Amino acid sequence: MARATKPSRPDPGPRWWLAAGLVLVLVAACGPTPAPTIATPGPAGSLAAILQRGTLVVATEADYVPQSELKPDEVRAQDTRCAPNQRTENQFEGFDVDVAREVASRLGVELCLVTPRWTQVVSGNWDDLWDVSIGSMVITPERMQALYFSQPYTSGAAVLFVHEDNDTVVKPENLSGKRIGVCAGCAYEAYLEHTLVVPTQQIDFAIDDPIIVGYDTDTSALQDLAAGDSVRLDAVLTDPDTGRSAIRSGLPLKRLGGPLYYDFVAAAVDKSSHLDPVPLVKRLTEIIQEMHGDGTLARLSTQYYGADWAQYAAQFDIEALEQYP
Repeated sequence: MARATKPSRPDPGPRWWLAAGLVLVLVAACGPTPAPTIATPGPAGSLAAILQRGTLVVATEADYVPQSELKPDEVRAQDTRCAPNQRTENQFEGFDVDVAREVASRLGVELCLVTPRWTQVVSGNWDDLWDVSIGSMVITPERMQALYFSQPYTSGAAVLFVHEDNDTVVKPENLSGKRIGVCAGCAYEAYLEHTLVVPTQQIDFAIDDPIIVGYDTDTSALQDLAAGDSVRLDAVLTDPDTGRSAIRSGLPLKRLGGPLYYDFVAAAVDKSSHLDPVPLVKRLTEIIQEMHGDGTLARLSTQYYGADWAQYAAQFDIEALEQYP
Protein backbone atom coordinates (compact mmCIF):
# COMPACT_ATOMS: atom_id res chain seq x y z
CA MET A 1 0.00 0.00 0.00
CA ALA A 2 1.32 3.27 -0.88
CA ARG A 3 2.40 5.46 2.01
CA ALA A 4 -0.06 8.24 2.63
CA THR A 5 1.39 11.79 2.18
CA LYS A 6 1.09 14.46 4.89
CA PRO A 7 -1.70 16.83 4.03
CA SER A 8 -0.34 20.19 2.81
CA ARG A 9 -0.96 23.50 4.65
CA PRO A 10 -3.67 25.48 2.95
CA ASP A 11 -2.50 28.58 0.99
CA PRO A 12 -3.62 31.74 2.83
CA GLY A 13 -4.29 33.39 -0.52
CA PRO A 14 -5.12 37.06 -1.00
CA ARG A 15 -7.69 37.14 1.79
CA TRP A 16 -4.94 36.86 4.42
CA TRP A 17 -3.10 39.88 3.07
CA LEU A 18 -6.28 41.91 2.98
CA ALA A 19 -7.04 41.07 6.59
CA ALA A 20 -3.52 41.97 7.73
CA GLY A 21 -3.69 45.24 5.87
CA LEU A 22 -6.99 46.07 7.50
CA VAL A 23 -5.50 45.50 10.96
CA LEU A 24 -2.59 47.82 10.21
CA VAL A 25 -4.91 50.53 8.96
CA LEU A 26 -7.03 50.27 12.11
CA VAL A 27 -3.95 50.45 14.35
CA ALA A 28 -2.66 53.51 12.49
CA ALA A 29 -6.05 55.18 12.75
CA CYS A 30 -5.95 54.82 16.53
CA GLY A 31 -2.54 56.52 16.81
CA PRO A 32 -1.89 60.25 17.35
CA THR A 33 -2.66 62.60 14.43
CA PRO A 34 0.49 64.40 13.21
CA ALA A 35 0.44 68.19 13.46
CA PRO A 36 -0.20 69.89 10.11
CA THR A 37 2.77 71.59 8.45
CA ILE A 38 2.26 75.35 8.11
CA ALA A 39 3.95 76.68 4.99
CA THR A 40 5.71 80.03 5.24
CA PRO A 41 4.08 82.34 2.69
CA GLY A 42 6.43 83.58 0.00
CA PRO A 43 6.42 86.88 -1.87
CA ALA A 44 3.11 87.82 -3.45
CA GLY A 45 1.77 90.07 -6.18
CA SER A 46 4.11 91.99 -8.46
CA LEU A 47 7.09 91.22 -6.19
CA ALA A 48 6.58 87.48 -6.78
CA ALA A 49 6.33 88.08 -10.54
CA ILE A 50 9.63 90.01 -10.51
CA LEU A 51 11.44 87.29 -8.60
CA GLN A 52 10.06 84.57 -10.86
CA ARG A 53 10.90 86.52 -14.03
CA GLY A 54 14.37 87.41 -12.79
CA THR A 55 14.26 91.07 -13.88
CA LEU A 56 13.33 94.41 -12.33
CA VAL A 57 12.06 96.81 -15.01
CA VAL A 58 12.73 100.40 -13.95
CA ALA A 59 11.45 103.59 -15.57
CA THR A 60 13.97 106.43 -15.55
CA GLU A 61 15.17 109.36 -17.68
CA ALA A 62 17.50 109.11 -20.67
CA ASP A 63 18.86 112.67 -20.39
CA TYR A 64 18.78 113.91 -16.80
CA VAL A 65 22.41 114.38 -15.78
CA PRO A 66 23.69 113.52 -13.19
CA GLN A 67 20.66 111.45 -12.14
CA SER A 68 20.42 109.27 -15.24
CA GLU A 69 21.87 109.31 -18.74
CA LEU A 70 21.75 106.95 -21.68
CA LYS A 71 25.28 106.23 -22.91
CA PRO A 72 24.98 106.66 -26.70
CA ASP A 73 27.85 104.37 -27.69
CA GLU A 74 27.10 101.54 -25.27
CA VAL A 75 25.58 98.46 -26.91
CA ARG A 76 22.99 96.22 -25.32
CA ALA A 77 24.37 93.32 -23.27
CA GLN A 78 24.24 90.00 -25.09
CA ASP A 79 23.55 87.71 -22.14
CA THR A 80 20.40 89.26 -20.70
CA ARG A 81 16.87 88.47 -19.61
CA CYS A 82 15.71 91.99 -20.50
CA ALA A 83 12.98 92.14 -23.15
CA PRO A 84 13.91 93.50 -26.61
CA ASN A 85 12.18 96.83 -25.89
CA GLN A 86 14.17 97.29 -22.66
CA ARG A 87 17.75 98.48 -22.21
CA THR A 88 20.37 96.73 -20.13
CA GLU A 89 22.00 98.40 -17.15
CA ASN A 90 25.37 98.88 -18.87
CA GLN A 91 23.70 101.35 -21.26
CA PHE A 92 22.94 103.89 -18.49
CA GLU A 93 24.83 105.79 -15.83
CA GLY A 94 23.94 108.21 -13.05
CA PHE A 95 22.81 108.43 -9.45
CA ASP A 96 19.29 107.08 -10.00
CA VAL A 97 20.71 104.28 -12.15
CA ASP A 98 23.17 103.24 -9.45
CA VAL A 99 20.35 103.24 -6.89
CA ALA A 100 18.25 101.06 -9.20
CA ARG A 101 21.22 98.76 -9.84
CA GLU A 102 21.72 98.25 -6.10
CA VAL A 103 18.02 97.62 -5.49
CA ALA A 104 17.93 94.98 -8.24
CA SER A 105 21.07 93.36 -6.84
CA ARG A 106 19.54 93.08 -3.37
CA LEU A 107 16.42 91.56 -4.89
CA GLY A 108 18.64 89.05 -6.68
CA VAL A 109 17.42 89.97 -10.18
CA GLU A 110 18.72 91.71 -13.32
CA LEU A 111 18.09 95.42 -13.86
CA CYS A 112 16.32 96.44 -17.09
CA LEU A 113 15.50 100.06 -17.97
CA VAL A 114 12.84 101.90 -19.98
CA THR A 115 12.36 105.61 -20.64
CA PRO A 116 8.65 106.49 -20.93
CA ARG A 117 7.46 110.09 -20.94
CA TRP A 118 7.55 111.66 -17.49
CA THR A 119 3.88 112.66 -17.61
CA GLN A 120 2.99 109.01 -18.24
CA VAL A 121 5.04 107.89 -15.24
CA VAL A 122 3.60 110.34 -12.70
CA SER A 123 -0.01 109.76 -13.76
CA GLY A 124 -0.01 106.01 -12.99
CA ASN A 125 -1.93 103.42 -15.03
CA TRP A 126 1.31 101.89 -16.33
CA ASP A 127 -0.44 98.73 -17.53
CA ASP A 128 2.47 96.77 -15.98
CA LEU A 129 4.86 97.93 -18.73
CA TRP A 130 7.47 98.50 -16.01
CA ASP A 131 7.66 97.63 -12.31
CA VAL A 132 8.90 100.75 -10.58
CA SER A 133 10.01 104.32 -11.23
CA ILE A 134 13.44 105.25 -9.89
CA GLY A 135 13.75 108.62 -11.54
CA SER A 136 14.10 111.35 -8.91
CA MET A 137 10.36 111.49 -8.28
CA VAL A 138 9.32 113.80 -5.47
CA ILE A 139 6.63 112.61 -3.06
CA THR A 140 3.50 114.77 -3.28
CA PRO A 141 -0.10 114.16 -2.13
CA GLU A 142 -1.31 114.50 -5.71
CA ARG A 143 0.98 111.72 -6.92
CA MET A 144 0.02 109.57 -3.96
CA GLN A 145 -3.46 109.27 -5.46
CA ALA A 146 -2.03 107.09 -8.26
CA LEU A 147 1.27 105.80 -6.84
CA TYR A 148 2.77 104.15 -3.77
CA PHE A 149 6.10 105.55 -2.55
CA SER A 150 9.01 103.83 -0.87
CA GLN A 151 11.20 105.26 1.84
CA PRO A 152 12.91 108.26 0.16
CA TYR A 153 16.41 107.47 -1.06
CA THR A 154 17.54 111.09 -1.26
CA SER A 155 16.33 114.63 -0.79
CA GLY A 156 16.59 117.62 -3.07
CA ALA A 157 15.94 121.29 -3.57
CA ALA A 158 14.42 123.56 -6.21
CA VAL A 159 16.49 126.50 -7.45
CA LEU A 160 16.23 129.05 -10.25
CA PHE A 161 18.72 129.55 -13.07
CA VAL A 162 18.89 132.54 -15.41
CA HIS A 163 21.10 133.43 -18.37
CA GLU A 164 24.57 134.61 -17.35
CA ASP A 165 24.00 137.95 -19.15
CA ASN A 166 20.91 138.75 -17.09
CA ASP A 167 21.31 141.63 -14.63
CA THR A 168 17.67 142.53 -13.94
CA VAL A 169 16.51 139.44 -12.05
CA VAL A 170 18.08 139.52 -8.60
CA LYS A 171 15.45 137.66 -6.59
CA PRO A 172 12.63 135.17 -7.33
CA GLU A 173 9.93 137.83 -7.04
CA ASN A 174 11.40 139.58 -10.11
CA LEU A 175 10.22 136.62 -12.20
CA SER A 176 6.52 137.22 -11.55
CA GLY A 177 4.78 137.28 -14.93
CA LYS A 178 7.93 136.01 -16.70
CA ARG A 179 8.52 132.84 -18.77
CA ILE A 180 9.88 130.05 -16.62
CA GLY A 181 10.80 126.64 -18.04
CA VAL A 182 10.13 123.44 -16.11
CA CYS A 183 9.69 119.77 -16.89
CA ALA A 184 5.99 119.16 -17.54
CA GLY A 185 4.30 117.30 -14.71
CA CYS A 186 7.17 117.89 -12.28
CA ALA A 187 6.85 119.27 -8.78
CA TYR A 188 8.48 122.46 -10.08
CA GLU A 189 5.43 123.08 -12.25
CA ALA A 190 3.13 122.62 -9.25
CA TYR A 191 5.25 125.12 -7.31
CA LEU A 192 4.78 127.77 -9.99
CA GLU A 193 1.04 127.01 -10.00
CA HIS A 194 0.96 127.50 -6.20
CA THR A 195 -0.48 123.99 -5.77
CA LEU A 196 2.58 122.09 -4.54
CA VAL A 197 2.32 120.30 -1.20
CA VAL A 198 5.42 118.59 0.21
CA PRO A 199 4.95 116.40 3.31
CA THR A 200 6.43 117.90 6.51
CA GLN A 201 7.12 121.27 4.88
CA GLN A 202 5.48 124.69 4.65
CA ILE A 203 6.12 126.27 1.24
CA ASP A 204 6.34 129.98 0.49
CA PHE A 205 5.31 130.74 -3.10
CA ALA A 206 7.54 133.64 -4.12
CA ILE A 207 6.60 133.99 -7.82
CA ASP A 208 3.17 135.23 -8.90
CA ASP A 209 1.48 134.51 -12.24
CA PRO A 210 4.49 133.19 -14.16
CA ILE A 211 4.15 132.02 -17.75
CA ILE A 212 4.90 128.32 -17.34
CA VAL A 213 6.67 126.66 -20.28
CA GLY A 214 6.68 122.86 -20.02
CA TYR A 215 9.40 120.56 -21.38
CA ASP A 216 9.96 116.81 -21.54
CA THR A 217 13.12 117.22 -19.43
CA ASP A 218 14.85 119.89 -17.36
CA THR A 219 17.84 119.62 -19.69
CA SER A 220 15.76 120.76 -22.67
CA ALA A 221 14.53 123.77 -20.71
CA LEU A 222 18.09 124.74 -19.74
CA GLN A 223 19.19 124.49 -23.37
CA ASP A 224 16.42 126.90 -24.39
CA LEU A 225 17.43 129.29 -21.61
CA ALA A 226 21.00 129.21 -22.92
CA ALA A 227 19.79 130.55 -26.30
CA GLY A 228 19.99 134.05 -24.83
CA ASP A 229 18.72 136.27 -22.04
CA SER A 230 14.91 136.41 -22.38
CA VAL A 231 15.09 135.00 -25.93
CA ARG A 232 12.98 131.91 -25.24
CA LEU A 233 12.87 131.85 -21.46
CA ASP A 234 13.59 134.16 -18.56
CA ALA A 235 14.49 131.40 -16.10
CA VAL A 236 14.38 127.66 -15.41
CA LEU A 237 13.35 126.03 -12.15
CA THR A 238 15.19 122.75 -11.51
CA ASP A 239 17.40 121.03 -8.97
CA PRO A 240 20.83 122.53 -8.23
CA ASP A 241 22.85 119.60 -9.54
CA THR A 242 21.13 119.49 -12.94
CA GLY A 243 21.73 123.22 -13.35
CA ARG A 244 25.33 122.91 -12.19
CA SER A 245 25.94 120.07 -14.66
CA ALA A 246 24.56 122.25 -17.47
CA ILE A 247 26.96 125.06 -16.52
CA ARG A 248 29.90 122.64 -16.40
CA SER A 249 28.96 121.47 -19.89
CA GLY A 250 29.40 125.03 -21.15
CA LEU A 251 25.89 126.52 -21.09
CA PRO A 252 25.98 130.28 -20.26
CA LEU A 253 23.80 130.16 -17.15
CA LYS A 254 23.99 131.17 -13.51
CA ARG A 255 22.14 130.25 -10.34
CA LEU A 256 19.72 132.71 -8.74
CA GLY A 257 19.75 132.58 -4.95
CA GLY A 258 19.02 129.70 -2.63
CA PRO A 259 16.44 126.90 -2.69
CA LEU A 260 12.77 127.82 -2.98
CA TYR A 261 11.83 124.58 -1.21
CA TYR A 262 13.18 121.14 -0.31
CA ASP A 263 11.68 117.79 -1.26
CA PHE A 264 12.02 114.04 -0.83
CA VAL A 265 12.76 111.62 -3.67
CA ALA A 266 11.53 108.02 -3.63
CA ALA A 267 10.87 104.96 -5.74
CA ALA A 268 7.27 104.82 -6.98
CA VAL A 269 4.97 101.89 -7.79
CA ASP A 270 1.69 101.99 -9.71
CA LYS A 271 -1.40 101.46 -7.54
CA SER A 272 -3.36 100.22 -10.56
CA SER A 273 -1.06 97.27 -11.27
CA HIS A 274 -2.91 94.09 -12.20
CA LEU A 275 -0.91 92.35 -9.45
CA ASP A 276 -0.90 93.47 -5.82
CA PRO A 277 1.80 96.20 -5.65
CA VAL A 278 1.93 96.55 -1.86
CA PRO A 279 4.42 93.70 -1.17
CA LEU A 280 6.76 95.24 -3.74
CA VAL A 281 6.72 98.78 -2.34
CA LYS A 282 7.16 97.43 1.19
CA ARG A 283 10.18 95.40 0.08
CA LEU A 284 11.60 98.45 -1.70
CA THR A 285 11.28 100.42 1.53
CA GLU A 286 13.14 97.67 3.42
CA ILE A 287 15.95 97.66 0.86
CA ILE A 288 16.29 101.45 0.79
CA GLN A 289 16.34 101.60 4.58
CA GLU A 290 19.12 98.99 4.50
CA MET A 291 21.01 101.15 1.99
CA HIS A 292 20.67 104.15 4.31
CA GLY A 293 21.84 102.06 7.25
CA ASP A 294 24.96 100.64 5.60
CA GLY A 295 26.04 103.96 4.05
CA THR A 296 25.44 103.01 0.41
CA LEU A 297 23.16 105.98 -0.33
CA ALA A 298 25.40 108.46 1.49
CA ARG A 299 28.34 107.24 -0.61
CA LEU A 300 26.42 107.51 -3.90
CA SER A 301 25.10 110.97 -3.02
CA THR A 302 28.59 112.22 -2.21
CA GLN A 303 29.94 110.63 -5.39
CA TYR A 304 27.45 112.39 -7.67
CA TYR A 305 26.56 115.56 -5.77
CA GLY A 306 29.54 116.25 -3.54
CA ALA A 307 27.31 116.16 -0.45
CA ASP A 308 25.24 113.68 1.51
CA TRP A 309 21.67 114.56 0.54
CA ALA A 310 20.56 111.07 1.52
CA GLN A 311 20.89 111.71 5.25
CA TYR A 312 17.72 113.82 5.31
CA ALA A 313 15.79 111.18 3.38
CA ALA A 314 16.80 108.56 5.95
CA GLN A 315 14.98 110.56 8.64
CA PHE A 316 11.71 110.75 6.70
CA ASP A 317 8.84 108.93 8.45
CA ILE A 318 7.32 106.90 5.61
CA GLU A 319 4.66 105.42 7.92
CA ALA A 320 3.24 108.91 8.47
CA LEU A 321 2.00 108.89 4.87
CA GLU A 322 -0.50 106.13 5.75
CA GLN A 323 -0.46 104.87 2.16
CA TYR A 324 -1.78 101.34 2.42
CA PRO A 325 -5.45 100.32 2.58
